[in-house]
Amino acid sequence: MPRGTTTTVSPAEPLDRTRPPAGSSATERLAGLFPPGTTVGPDGALVIGGCHVEELAERYGTPALVVDENALRARARRYADGLADRWPNSRVAFASKAFPCTGVYRVLSDEGLGIDVASGGELTLALAGGADPEGLVVHGNAKTEEELRMAVDAGAGLIVIDNFDDIDRLERILAETRGREQGVLVRVTPDIRPDTHEAITTGQRGSKFGLLVDQAREAIARLRGSDRLRLDGVHVHVGSQILDTEPFARAVEAVAELGEFAVYDLGGGLGARYTYDDRPPTVEEYLDALVGVARRVLPAKARVVIEPGRSMVAEAGVSLYRVVTVKHSGAETFVAVDGGMGDNLEVSLYGQRFEAAVATRVGGGRPVRLVGRHCESGDVLSAGVPLPDPRPGDLIAVPVTGAYTYSLSNNYNGARRPPVVMCRDGESRPVVRRETYEDLMRRDLV
Repeated sequence: MPRGTTTTVSPAEPLDRTRPPAGSSATERLAGLFPPGTTVGPDGALVIGGCHVEELAERYGTPALVVDENALRARARRYADGLADRWPNSRVAFASKAFPCTGVYRVLSDEGLGIDVASGGELTLALAGGADPEGLVVHGNAKTEEELRMAVDAGAGLIVIDNFDDIDRLERILAETRGREQGVLVRVTPDIRPDTHEAITTGQRGSKFGLLVDQAREAIARLRGSDRLRLDGVHVHVGSQILDTEPFARAVEAVAELGEFAVYDLGGGLGARYTYDDRPPTVEEYLDALVGVARRVLPAKARVVIEPGRSMVAEAGVSLYRVVTVKHSGAETFVAVDGGMGDNLEVSLYGQRFEAAVATRVGGGRPVRLVGRHCESGDVLSAGVPLPDPRPGDLIAVPVTGAYTYSLSNNYNGARRPPVVMCRDGESRPVVRRETYEDLMRRDLV
């Protein structure tokens, strides 16, 4: 596997990322879904992070997850600078379950972001990626004693109390240390149900996450009497892929009613633009909504923390596939590629819609059913997506795959999980290699 390469491309035409009016060309419509800075070369092919897609596919194979590093860094700065401008005593912590890759941890830690982790594995990867332990926010509705010990030993800045058992375990762990104090937040379930898929709502009554308001008050009272656990504040998160600012504003009001604290972690959940019709709030609109309410109901000297995940990384990622076969069945055309639900489970799991393009001749075409190679009828990457005369061997680009595709990748049908390739200023470098068949057997004992 090459360590890195420089790809030289001819002058290219920048994609116009403004929201095109009705009647715009197919290329213009696609433009807003690819990473900022993506261009179309004179040969009609996509150039991502300065790297020609065909050369990327030839060098690293397909399927492959390509990440535009400049786009990722720009997004991190947009969040961090935007929040600091509105509320100086603040911090952005990347909700790393969206893309728990050491290379991504390294980039976002380098940009000064804190990291939100939800398991011992994510904690280990974050530290390996250079995360500042003091900037770690440790989550989980069922944190084991081993994971809590890992967090304490690592010096994690904040551990989020999700249940009373967390308090019991942490009290026991901290009792074994001398003079150690652990900062904690109480996760509040505010009984808010945003308009999103049921599987990714987290703030409603009946959620497995957090404590209802009366229970949160009880936990707060108990923690205030602890000589080992330092109650720094409260945390709230109501869901993911939310395309409206109103639920976020209501959540801020809900935690404000619990009293004054040093820290208010307002979670994340802002949606990404996956399709032509999606219109999520911009980062600035989201921050305006949060901080507008915060200025009215939170203490002026408190620290505000937010935890963007999907909206931090989704747009920076593009999945590349090769067409294996094209099948005409009645009125429908099936275009099958060499990946699918093994590297993108979001369609099957959440019904998420993705758009797609033939990466070497962008735009136009007739609607087809873009499907994967796995033995499931539900292995569909995109239904009704227009592709121009797709043929075996064509390179397909699916944008907005930087969030959760890597997290949820799997070995169904013995699939080998794809590489992650960072592109920046015409240089590409693999940060995760493709799995091998030997990897599939590495844990076998017989």
